This record gives sequence, C-alpha cells and structure tokens, in this order.
Amino acid sequence: KQWYQRRVRGKFITNRILSRRQMVVDIIHPGKPNLSKDDLKEKLATMYRTTPDVIMPFGFKTDFGGGRSTGFALIYDNVDALQKIEPKYRLQRFLPKKDKTGGRRQRKELKNRKKKVSGKKKTELGSCKRNGK
Repeated sequence: KQWYQRRVRGKFITNRILSRRQMVVDIIHPGKPNLSKDDLKEKLATMYRTTPDVIMPFGFKTDFGGGRSTGFALIYDNVDALQKIEPKYRLQRFLPKKDKTGGRRQRKELKNRKKKVSGKKKTELGSCKRNGK
C-alpha cells in the first residue's frame, strides 16, 4: 500500500560533466512521518530504472505542519562516478555503522594516556601492548 506520493519538481537537470542527473524531489505524506532515505532510494530507482546504490538523496526538510517534504536527489550513471564525486560525509551516511571498540571508560583512559606522550609512542599505546610493558 502506497501511503505517500513523490513528485519531481520542474528542476531536473542532466549534468553530463559530473555524469549524474539532479532533481528537486517533493514527497507528499499526509498524516504520516517522514519517508526514510532508503525507501526513497528504492522508489526513485524504480522510477528512473536504475539501482538504489547510485542514488544520493539529501537535504530533506519537512514543511511546517507536516505532510510534505522537499529535498534533493542525485542519480549517478555508475558507482565509480558516485565514489569519485560525492563528498565523503554523504557516502558515510549510507554505510553500515561501525561499533566502537572497548568501553567508554577505556577510550577515555587511552585518550588521556596519549596526551602524555608524543610521536610514534601514541600509536604504540593504542596497540595490544600495555603501556610499554
């Protein structure tokens, strides 16, 4: 069941230099929360006959009162162009999250131990060796 409607506003540009298509996307979702970016990637992929891994949605703002969101989407020709052109922070958003190693207290103690040494010794502190013993 489709509970929202998506529409590409008049701003649709084919950018051959950056090998991508750029557009402003309006999503109408009355009485419902925002649409997730992963769902949006899937829907845009079916609309434009491509795969979700070359689509980069960003900058979505919900209008006051809800029910409608507006943002941008970039559809690259291939994954190589996406990796080369997109900023790293935007690429990180769609990667799985890395678990932090060790507990919070351990990370703080390591940080404070690193403050007391300089140079290569900082990297040695982070390895398995316990304080050079």
